[in-house]
Parts: sequence; structure tokens; C-alpha cells
Amino acid sequence: MKGFFQEFKEFISRGNVVDMAVGIIVGSAFTAIVTSLVNDIITPIVGMFCAGVDLAQLSIQVGTVQVKYGAFLQAIVNFLIIAFVVFMMIKAMNAASKRAAALVKKEAEQEEKPEPKPDPQIVLLEEIRDLLKEEREVHKS
Repeated sequence: MKGFFQEFKEFISRGNVVDMAVGIIVGSAFTAIVTSLVNDIITPIVGMFCAGVDLAQLSIQVGTVQVKYGAFLQAIVNFLIIAFVVFMMIKAMNAASKRAAALVKKEAEQEEKPEPKPDPQIVLLEEIRDLLKEEREVHKS
């Protein structure tokens, strides 16, 4: 049993667990925002096109039980909106990541480029010039 608790302690001490906890907290806050978006903005607009029907209030009576299928449909709408927003965020992050990687690669390629080799004819002419200079200096002395 002691080994179990030691393993659990190591598990919760890892950085991944802390990252996951932060993600859950941010996700909870995000859910509140999306719920407000759906309940306060999207649902009234959809209701306007559906003759004023509030999706979440739809239900049927089956015997003595009231089945609130509208709440289920509302949960599906909420899920689809959350999934779409997360998809768009990941898509934007991937695009930004690709742009950043391309920029880093481009900078690395520019740093790696060796100095261009001069034209061999120019090198030969420079050597001839230097030799002629040396000859003139030798003859002057």
C-alpha cells in the first residue's frame, strides 16, 4: 500500500498534472463564456427563426413523465459550438506555429549560408595585380 501512495504522490507532482489542472480551470471558465454565448445570443436568434420557440423548453409528456428533449438538443448545440471554437483555436495555433517554424528555418538557412566564393577570374586578376605591385616596389628600391 505504501508503494501505491508513493506512486500517486509522484504522479500528482509531475508537471503534466499541474498543466492538466490549469487546463480544466480555464476550460471551466471557457464553458461559462460559451454557455452565455449560446443562451443569451445564439438561442434567441435561432428561436426568432423558429417562430419564437425556445429550444431548451421543448418537451413531451409520456405518461406521468415529462421528457425534456429540448435540453438535450440545447446540449448538442452547446457541444457543437464549443467543438467549433476549439477547432478554430487549434487551427489558428497550428498556422501560427507553422509560420514561426518557417521563420526560424529561414533565419537558420540565412545564417548557414557560407560566404559566396569569388569568381576565379577575379581572384586571378587580383593575384596578378598584387604581383605587379610587388615588382614595381622591387624596381623602385
